[in-house]
Amino acid sequence: MIHSAIVRIVDFCARNRWTIVIAGALLMLGAAAFDAARFLINTDIEGLISQNLPWRQRELELFKAFPKKGILVVVKATTSENAERATNALAQVLSKNPDLFPTVEQLDSGDFFERNGLLFESPGDVGKTAEGLTRAQPLIAALAGDPSLRGVMTALSFAAEGVRAGRIRLEQLAWPLSLADRTLSNVLSGKPATFSWQELLQSQPPPAKQLRHLIGVQPTLNFAELQPGRKAEEGIRRAAADLDLQNKFDATVDLTGEVPMNDDQFSVIRYSAVRDTLTALFGVLIILWLALHSWKIIAAAFFSLMVGLAATAALGLVLVTSFNLISIALFVLFVGLGVDFGIQFSVRYRAERYEHPDLYEALRWAARKAGNPLSLAAAATAVGFFAFLPTSYRGLSELGLIAGCGMLVAFACSITLLPASLALLKPPGEPAPVGFRSLAPLDDFLQRHRIAVIVGTFLVVIAGIPLLFHLQFDFNPVDLQSPDSPSVVTYRELQTNPETSGNDAEVLAPSLETADETAKRLAALPEVSRTLTLSSLIPADQDQKIAALKAASQRLGPALNPPMMRPAPSDQENTAALQNAAEVLGLAVGNGDRSGAEAARHVSDLLKRLASAEAGIRAKADAAIVQPLIFDLDLLRKSLAPQLITIKTMPPDLVRDWVSPDGRARLQALPTGDPNDTNVLRDFATAVLRVEPSAAGGAISLYEAARTVISALVEAGALAIGAIAILLLVALRRLTDVLLTLIPLLLAGVLTLEICVLVGVSLNFANIIALPLLLGVGVAFKIYYIMAWRAGKTGLLQSTLTRAVIFSALTTATAFGSMWVSSYPGISSMGKLMALSLLCTMGAAVFFQPVLMGPPRQVKVYSEQDGNLHQAAE
Repeated sequence: MIHSAIVRIVDFCARNRWTIVIAGALLMLGAAAFDAARFLINTDIEGLISQNLPWRQRELELFKAFPKKGILVVVKATTSENAERATNALAQVLSKNPDLFPTVEQLDSGDFFERNGLLFESPGDVGKTAEGLTRAQPLIAALAGDPSLRGVMTALSFAAEGVRAGRIRLEQLAWPLSLADRTLSNVLSGKPATFSWQELLQSQPPPAKQLRHLIGVQPTLNFAELQPGRKAEEGIRRAAADLDLQNKFDATVDLTGEVPMNDDQFSVIRYSAVRDTLTALFGVLIILWLALHSWKIIAAAFFSLMVGLAATAALGLVLVTSFNLISIALFVLFVGLGVDFGIQFSVRYRAERYEHPDLYEALRWAARKAGNPLSLAAAATAVGFFAFLPTSYRGLSELGLIAGCGMLVAFACSITLLPASLALLKPPGEPAPVGFRSLAPLDDFLQRHRIAVIVGTFLVVIAGIPLLFHLQFDFNPVDLQSPDSPSVVTYRELQTNPETSGNDAEVLAPSLETADETAKRLAALPEVSRTLTLSSLIPADQDQKIAALKAASQRLGPALNPPMMRPAPSDQENTAALQNAAEVLGLAVGNGDRSGAEAARHVSDLLKRLASAEAGIRAKADAAIVQPLIFDLDLLRKSLAPQLITIKTMPPDLVRDWVSPDGRARLQALPTGDPNDTNVLRDFATAVLRVEPSAAGGAISLYEAARTVISALVEAGALAIGAIAILLLVALRRLTDVLLTLIPLLLAGVLTLEICVLVGVSLNFANIIALPLLLGVGVAFKIYYIMAWRAGKTGLLQSTLTRAVIFSALTTATAFGSMWVSSYPGISSMGKLMALSLLCTMGAAVFFQPVLMGPPRQVKVYSEQDGNLHQAAE
């Protein structure tokens, strides 16, 4: 019934070619207009996996209680003071725009940390700091009474006089002079310059964490755009530019976090999707020429492909409203798979056109011989894709729905638009048989040694099965993104610190007391390096530390808060102070060659040059030296008057990060080891879940998402193979024929995974969709051969069928190869695994399946003109 229906449809379309072609063109234009008007990509990655899963429910509950900061603003500067000042300025500006930035929080800086930062140090360190400040009282008094370039030079002159009088060793000035040398050299050479008084007091370069501060921003997102957070990100960069942080503080602002990383990813995907689709189309045209040798036939096949692509995209938008980051692969996928039906029909048409010079007769014969295989292959491929509908991996589920419908659309176009276009364009007849006659010796060799080939193939595949235990699944989505992306570069820098890596585990506890108890249990795990709750943020031994700081404050009070301050100096006074400091410093070292003497003379020369320079240069020196001094003096006054830290005295934003308004508390656990290592994260996640099954957080989500995706693929793969087997059993009515179709397909799948281990290809959230594609392409190829074999054909390797399969595979490989060279690692990995799986399934179909099937049950004798060798009937 289907066979005769296809023949009638092809004949009808060929006879009514103008009507069908015009209708197809109108359909393509209408669908393309609909696609352009309604095209949407849902860029919400969180929506790719079903929200009904238990771990997703825990994750959503945690995020609802403690909303995530989608953007992490990283402010870096060359000095601790400038990093703090730039961060304060930027946070203040962003907080004034609540429409774009509903939440802005300084995560490790701001007034609270400025005032109470010393309380987070050990009692010993606090004591040393207090003693050091007491010893520096004369210097502090001089600077606090005259916080100007004049005052700084006066203090330097006092120190130089001390060296000259023997009260101070010159070596003691080595560190301050080195800092002064660096700052003055930069000022005089026109480079960004700043002097760090904190670095001076620490007598060593500051740790990296003091040169970097974080601002957590919860932005307003627009998921209707490809880059939902672009407006917020541009707002942050614009604010930094308006504040002129680069010139004022020599500070840089970088963005990372979920929102910027996704936006950078989407930007690359948008570029790659257009480029890859165009590359695929161009490659398809080349392969079509090699397969068909007629621009008229190519035009017919290409027209059919374009109509099918536009219609499938429109159908997808109707079914799912918007594409997701997985289903967007439909465009390259359809070009790669949808053209298969067109090539099969076109190559069969060419073979029949050689036998039947009349075009319409050739089309009818092509429909008779190709109709059944094409219809069964389309049905099986569609069923394979539809099998992914019930899975929890929504991204793949939607791709399965759209692609399954697309295969049916591609088949419909191949038996309607393609024959109508051929009838309209009237390509010339074929002068020679179509096939691979040169493969006849190989065909004969494989059939004569079929047992050895079959046994050898099975032995190779079985021998490689132990490799499957080493198959890696990289469940870190950051590895799929471009390593050169600014947000990824910043993220990698933060990942060196476990506290800012984001790969943690979190538990939502009913109360802070419960969270503290759970934290103790998790802290006992060797896989956990540290646990944090709000209680852990309250420093220990506060009374002892506060007492030491208050004592220092009493001693330093008069120095830090002088009753009278000198009025601001004029430029002439600054010049005189610079000249005096240079002269005194030069006299202090004289012509001596003691350690540090050369450095002191160089600083003296720099001071002389600054004194004789233009007033604008001295103004830059004032900004580089005096402004940090004023900031540090204020910071010192704050830090010597800390408040007892309790939950009630903590900033509301900080408390809100750990305890929700309804009293629920958040617990954070950090992994031991490299947070970038997937094995470390897997061990960490499993260990935490054993102790606390209600855990969520970054590491838990990555681990559970990987399990969900793998389970979904196993489930869908089993369902797809089962559904295809039932379909084949109904159509073929022989269990042995079903097995002859599925065994090469399964072998190709296993071999693909074994080769992945050998060449070091890891499965990930993106390239794993190559496995369902293997089913789609593979089952079509296998059906073509089983149907030809059942029809009694021999010499399949040299037949027109193999020509069609090989060029179809080359077309698909070209489409997927365009993804391999993508600049986006996720898309590139998809193309790589798709090409590998395609190579395996084509080899299984072309070389192994004919050998596995052996001689047909009933051989039909064809003439040489049919492209097959003469064989005797059984």
